[in-house]
Amino acid sequence: MLTGLHLLLTYKCTFECDHCFVYSSPSAQGTFTFEQVCRALDQAVSLGSILEVYFEGGEPFLYYPLMVEGAREARKRGFEVGVVTNAYFATSEADAALWLRPLVEIGIFDLSISEDSFHAEDEQDNPGKRALAAALRQGLPATSICIERPAVEPGSSAEQARGAPVTGGKVKFRGRAVQKLSAGVRRRLWDEFTECPYEDLASPERVHVDAYGNVHLCQGLLMGNMWETPLPALVSSYEPSSHPLCGPLLRGGPAELARACGAAHEDGYIDACHLCYDIRKALIEAYPRYLGPRQVYGLD
Repeated sequence: MLTGLHLLLTYKCTFECDHCFVYSSPSAQGTFTFEQVCRALDQAVSLGSILEVYFEGGEPFLYYPLMVEGAREARKRGFEVGVVTNAYFATSEADAALWLRPLVEIGIFDLSISEDSFHAEDEQDNPGKRALAAALRQGLPATSICIERPAVEPGSSAEQARGAPVTGGKVKFRGRAVQKLSAGVRRRLWDEFTECPYEDLASPERVHVDAYGNVHLCQGLLMGNMWETPLPALVSSYEPSSHPLCGPLLRGGPAELARACGAAHEDGYIDACHLCYDIRKALIEAYPRYLGPRQVYGLD
């Protein structure tokens, strides 16, 4: 049952991180209007099963009034509200407290803050740590997002539970990570990747939605478009086994997707995400309804 709606408030970000799933950057396009935020929230109410709404990106604090008013509207509709940020605004702990105070007043239930080396190389000058301290000092529930950089011979690290928010562990090789971080990392044969280890495509508990209306089952893999077909209708008509991309993924993971779609591929890949992303990128022209937007694949 779908219980979480994550609004990609904007694809724009202050950073251009090497591991970013959605190719966010200062020049990225695609930001919600307030009308679109309210429209998405109203569709979530109509669906009847949504419990949590997250505001993320990109960097949602770049559109601070929109984020705050969107969070307020979500709380008015009875949703628990979370926010994900890189805390670029936390030039001091006192300043971070000012920025976070409206979220305290609104009563959000989670603030997830990136504070790893992708966002702050200097351990002593870390905006994420300052924001985390300011949040906790004000009684705002807050957690850290710390993603490990890949090594040529990767060691063990925390794994993400299927369908859960990414709050730690190793890089998943989709989005910009494929371009920036894959060189020299150990690979396995492509046909070993026989399942999707991170997303519950058969019965998704949360989806991401962008300003274009794309409803993402996984970043760049779409259920449909909620501006064209309202979310309740999309969810009720979603048949994962007959979805042209989710069907093969459920039957045999990214390896089966490659076989079923006849997509060209390399001999080896780092992880299941790497193979899946590579195949989907090759198929984007053939399945525009189910793959996109193009910028999430480093195109346009």
